[in-house]
Amino acid sequence: MWIPPDHPLCKLFRELVVRRFYGDAMLRDADIARYVSNLLVEFAHVKNLYKIRDARGRRLEDVGLMLIESNPLLEGRSFDREREVRKHIGDYTLFLSGLFPEYVASLPRRGLRVDAFIDYLKAGKESYRIVSCFDQFEYRDEAPLFRRLSDSFELCVFGLNLVKQDLERMRQQCYQRWQATLGGAEFPSPGL
Repeated sequence: MWIPPDHPLCKLFRELVVRRFYGDAMLRDADIARYVSNLLVEFAHVKNLYKIRDARGRRLEDVGLMLIESNPLLEGRSFDREREVRKHIGDYTLFLSGLFPEYVASLPRRGLRVDAFIDYLKAGKESYRIVSCFDQFEYRDEAPLFRRLSDSFELCVFGLNLVKQDLERMRQQCYQRWQATLGGAEFPSPGL
């Protein structure tokens, strides 16, 4: 499902990313800010988080399995497939590391999953770097952006951590407004 650029969700993500990236993270790159805010909109649809499938059609949720799928010497079917999967790995690891760092930190304790052995920051940074090496033909114009995303990966994660804090504050403020509107009645906390 496509969300138009003038939709309130797009505007919210764009505003938060620009404020946090340009301000606190001091990452003043309009292309990166646009890319990351568009990524948040794209991943608002959970199915887009898990769009990579293996040859049997099973969705891949572990970065380790995605890395295998991207390798043209293993499961990857072509260099275009390598680029597609590596781009997704960069996006996926940036999104989860930035907005859900507690989930990423819990991976080593989650038993026998391939992701228990994957460094998300390294995998994301490396994946964007590989995508940037696809710098010919239809990929030429995008390659420099992915190089900058790779070089600034940790700053992007930091900026998204701040965006997450903003979103949590907004959720808490909204809950408090509802509570006040209902006459201050006590309700169970939404788990904040």
